[in-house]
Amino acid sequence: MNALAGMERVMGELTSPDKVLIVDDHSLVRDGLRSIFDDAFPSCEILEADSLQGALQALDTADDFDLVLLDLNIPDVSHLSGLEALRDRFPATPVVMVSGVTDRNVVRDALAAGAAGFVPKSLKRTAIVEALQLVLSGEIYMPELECDETQAAEEDMIRARIETLTPQQRVVLGHLVAGRLNKQIAYELDVSMTTVKAHVSAILQKMNVFSRTQAVIMAGKIGFRG
Repeated sequence: MNALAGMERVMGELTSPDKVLIVDDHSLVRDGLRSIFDDAFPSCEILEADSLQGALQALDTADDFDLVLLDLNIPDVSHLSGLEALRDRFPATPVVMVSGVTDRNVVRDALAAGAAGFVPKSLKRTAIVEALQLVLSGEIYMPELECDETQAAEEDMIRARIETLTPQQRVVLGHLVAGRLNKQIAYELDVSMTTVKAHVSAILQKMNVFSRTQAVIMAGKIGFRG
């Protein structure tokens, strides 16, 4: 549903959650989100977790949460693995992704993976409350993102080039994105340095770049994690 139209439909129909879980590894972000709930939903009970493991423990202890706010990038998750774990274990609990990343492909992938909404941290407080209201009313919140045709074409090109990589080469690219050196990759994959160098050379050739830094930058533009 269009975010604006959905908000207009629920305006005036205040739905207050009883219990919410905020999952973010930065205490300042958790404090900021907590203050939003304190102002908009003063009777709501707020619990916090700084990791996916902490979130799972909280949900296992009390499964009557009305909403989970999950940061896209926390230490013990990779890309959308945190969302997927929560949706698998607690399918009835709405999970809203909260992130500083507003890439349209990341938003699309999160919603496709079962997120009840995607809230950019750059939104104003009132807009965040309206987005949460939309989710609490049973709708899906998707932020309004500018559509840049040039950027979209570049992302499609990058995605097409990465599609040409073999499964092992994608794994190696994921390690490059994570900042690992060849010797670390060799150790992680239990292969020789020569094999790693061959994979890296093939990656650079298929992605049409001249250095691993360029490959990492290119992969980062579409949120590739491996």
